[in-house]
Amino acid sequence: MPDLVGGGAVPAAQSEIVKAMRKLVNPNDPASWDITWKAGVTPWDAGEIQPPLREAIENNTDGIAWPTDGSALVPGCGSGYDVVYLASTLGLKVIGLDTSQTAVDKATASVASNPLPRGEAHFMLTDFFKYQPHEPFKLIYDYTFFVAIPPSRRNEWGQKMAELIAPGGYLITLVFPIDPETDLGPPFYVRPDHYNEPLSAAFEKVVDRDPTTSSASHVGRERLMIWKRKAD
Repeated sequence: MPDLVGGGAVPAAQSEIVKAMRKLVNPNDPASWDITWKAGVTPWDAGEIQPPLREAIENNTDGIAWPTDGSALVPGCGSGYDVVYLASTLGLKVIGLDTSQTAVDKATASVASNPLPRGEAHFMLTDFFKYQPHEPFKLIYDYTFFVAIPPSRRNEWGQKMAELIAPGGYLITLVFPIDPETDLGPPFYVRPDHYNEPLSAAFEKVVDRDPTTSSASHVGRERLMIWKRKAD
């Protein structure tokens, strides 16, 4: 029987793989994520994009004019599903960052063997906090990256997001996993309001709601928030 966590059903096997992942990762050493990829211990990798991202971009009941030119960023991109989706759906040049060479190689090989119908997808072995792009982005998507970094770096995360996103650009944050409070991590304990302090100075929150579609193990455990970069 699945364990009930945060209103959603979490299979016991998923809980076990999270425990195994925590034994391999040092949150203060970004390069340690490559150990999990080499070991195949990647509980965050669902093999596809999360339904709320598709809902936000394609259904767009929130009335946002998503960019159809320029560039976008996905930090902690992993296998690159989100990068490919945003590039092919919106026609953007999308950069995926990860600190795992194994993940970057996997994502790059996937795109090479399955060319995109439109847009561009590129992957870089880079620490998000040290990344210096040539120009700011019109869109950034964060799913599980916020909860992968030590909570002590969340304000720094917000400052970096403000640096990376152009005025008028958007930050999509899919908040997950909204589970009972714990000192363990990653993923570290998170609530939607944890994003307010890091982002409120430079961003306006324009969407804050429960998704209408979630994967089975995410029901009741996630929230969709979209932020618009204020003018400098």
